[in-house]
Amino acid sequence: MSTLKRFFQDTLIYGFATVFPRLMNFVLVPLHTDILPREEYSVNTIFYVWAAFFNVLLTYGMETSFFRFFSKSKDKNLVFSTSFIALTASTILFAVSVFVFQDQVIQLLDLQPFYFQLLFSVIVLDTLVVVPFAYLRATGRPIKFAGIKILNVLIYFGLNYYFLKIVRNYPSLAPDVVLNNYEIQDIVGYVFIANLAASGITFLLLLPYFFRTKINFSFDIFKQMWKYGWPIMVAGIAFVVNENLDKILIKDMVSDEVMGAYAGCYKLAVFMTIFVQAFKMGAEPFFFNHAEKKNARETYAVILKYFVICGSLMLLILVSFIDIFKELLIKDSEYWMAISIVPIILLANLFLGIYHNLAVWYKLTDRTRAGMYISIFGALITIAINILLIPVIGFIAAAWATLLAYGGMMVVSYFFGRKYYPVPYNVKKISFYLILSVGLSIVCFLYFREQYIVAVLVNLVFIATVYLMERKQLAKIISS
Repeated sequence: MSTLKRFFQDTLIYGFATVFPRLMNFVLVPLHTDILPREEYSVNTIFYVWAAFFNVLLTYGMETSFFRFFSKSKDKNLVFSTSFIALTASTILFAVSVFVFQDQVIQLLDLQPFYFQLLFSVIVLDTLVVVPFAYLRATGRPIKFAGIKILNVLIYFGLNYYFLKIVRNYPSLAPDVVLNNYEIQDIVGYVFIANLAASGITFLLLLPYFFRTKINFSFDIFKQMWKYGWPIMVAGIAFVVNENLDKILIKDMVSDEVMGAYAGCYKLAVFMTIFVQAFKMGAEPFFFNHAEKKNARETYAVILKYFVICGSLMLLILVSFIDIFKELLIKDSEYWMAISIVPIILLANLFLGIYHNLAVWYKLTDRTRAGMYISIFGALITIAINILLIPVIGFIAAAWATLLAYGGMMVVSYFFGRKYYPVPYNVKKISFYLILSVGLSIVCFLYFREQYIVAVLVNLVFIATVYLMERKQLAKIISS
């Protein structure tokens, strides 16, 4: 099997493991937006903003460091045990510290104490399983990885539906122990309880990996992993700022209701997010494992081209059929006030995916500080535009800030990559596909909304163009 074919196969498996959970979360959007008032949806959003921040902080780049050192080390068990022991010890230290200072932390996060306790438990459990999950990916076990991820989301989805739909509307089907503690005015809390249950069961399933390693810690390896990983942590925090500062500022500068509508419509971009995340899950270990191959750079160039083709088609489909997705997934029309952000956020996430491709240069040359600086650059764009323009033009400024931040990161990374790790990207073709997709999307969104015959024809034009330009190379990949 060819290298590219194997890459696409593994990415499909990892992609499914990512797509299915996100898809289930997407299915929950109508349930959440239908039952939760916009101000409670705002609370739900803030909960997961903090979860994302602490996830980055507590893993401190260890996941990517693990792939880097696991792929090139002769003693892979020592790399596993060192990273596992380090992450477990730091998580326990974090848990003790938060327990001691929980009153101050609760005040800082602006969450109810019960919500904070749930958040704290979820992030501890999720951090403890980072290395076991990374080990499954690094050792080529996508099926097991996917199975556990899918079970996690089935539990989360099932309990969401149970608490928000069944217990709420059919109390006779719920046992007394649930009914006696069920509070309809605190309905958003059950979303967080479902998350905790899913994280707890995932932890139990991966518990055997806690005992598969000998207590063998290399301080020298840890220092190298820390040196490689801490800039990735800072870059991750900058990414959290890019993704979530807009929601916090809209909540403070405008209102909880507007932020809830913005966050709800933001979810319509989830298909692009899924695509980007699925690609990253398969690509990151592949890039490291393939780095020493003779044709590595040519392979990376081909991967980026097809990533852009698929992402551009997804952008066009989602924008041209946006009103169908809107009515299917967001039942409450009060949320639709923010629908104009969706095309902008879709393109922003496509730029982010291109940036993840281009980031191969600093990860393979151990220049992770460059990645940190680029991410900080993006975060500064996000902060400046949001603070300056949200009071002037409202929530739409936040969407443009996201697009400009990721677009700026993409461009800067490309030019630095040409210097330190040149890859023969076909910039002309990639630019052509992007411009064609964006142009057709603008036409559909501004002039042909809900005209679905036009939407179908526009998508067929794009697909036919790609086929005519790529048919020879596609045939080689498929037949190899």
